[in-house]
Amino acid sequence: MAKTTDIADRLKKLNIEIPKPVVPLGSYAPAVKTGNYVYVSGQLPMHDGKLVYKGRLGSEISLEQGYEAARLSAINALSAITTVIDDLGSIKKILKLTGYVMSAPDFFDQPKVINGASELLFDIFGDIGVHARSAVGVSNLPLQSCVELDLVSEI
Repeated sequence: MAKTTDIADRLKKLNIEIPKPVVPLGSYAPAVKTGNYVYVSGQLPMHDGKLVYKGRLGSEISLEQGYEAARLSAINALSAITTVIDDLGSIKKILKLTGYVMSAPDFFDQPKVINGASELLFDIFGDIGVHARSAVGVSNLPLQSCVELDLVSEI
């Protein structure tokens, strides 16, 4: 488990502010806690209530933009976790990250896109942030978002 002050210091050093949780697009909770686990619903690259990256990787969206979209989605996932726990420092392990990438038919770099989220989690949590992962290319995502991700953590 990371110390609360360590997480706060890392966030400050990385110039990351955890925003207020994004309002769900449907009838579900941003995150659910059961036992020692927190399951985060799919998170999009939203900022101030607006979708920042819209379109397909390999056509409207560049690899670099996709990477940033995954990073922003991971920040929103951490925000969702704060709806069920008070302190990100109580996370013992990021267990699993699943990233969905809205892809053009000839785009095959989904893992490079989702690295934006994986690398951010490592930067914030260190070894606690190293996780199992899937990076999946899909034809469509909500609101035409280029990325959606969900994660599971242990607290």
